[in-house]
Amino acid sequence: MDIIERNKVFSTPWFNVVAKILSEGNPDAPYYSLELSDYVSIVALTEQQEILLVRQYRPTVERYTLELPSGHLEPGESPEDTAKRELIEETGYQASTVELLGCLIPDSGRLSNRLWCYFASDVTLSCPNPVLEAGIELIVCSQEVLVKHILQQQFDHALHLAPILLAMLKKKIEN
Repeated sequence: MDIIERNKVFSTPWFNVVAKILSEGNPDAPYYSLELSDYVSIVALTEQQEILLVRQYRPTVERYTLELPSGHLEPGESPEDTAKRELIEETGYQASTVELLGCLIPDSGRLSNRLWCYFASDVTLSCPNPVLEAGIELIVCSQEVLVKHILQQQFDHALHLAPILLAMLKKKIEN
């Protein structure tokens, strides 16, 4: 099966809606997808083996969420550089190196972007009193507490559970 026609039908600063006509099927019933920038999530461990999380209000779900530090790639920025930048912006911690855990498809049925999953160990504060992005609260917790948050569905962002699972499977963090 091939895409024989592609038309942008709606555009915002955050995403585009694209109508795609497939070589098989009804040409009057396009398949719609969302095009948006790739994003990264980073599982970051402090020297004390604690995990860095962020708490922020998400208007889409109309509540506060616990998440990994994450964000969209800026034009011309590599996923690795995005991971390092987002870690500093959202937590005030910096990583000298980050390790790629994997690159995943967030939603193969609707989204055209990718989720780049990174791991960093021994992250350190970038300065004594870092200024975080507005609306973000840093949560530093043990790996055991993270698992409790997940099991109690206090940490329930599916795209952020995936990097945690990858980190566990690769023995970067405890399960």
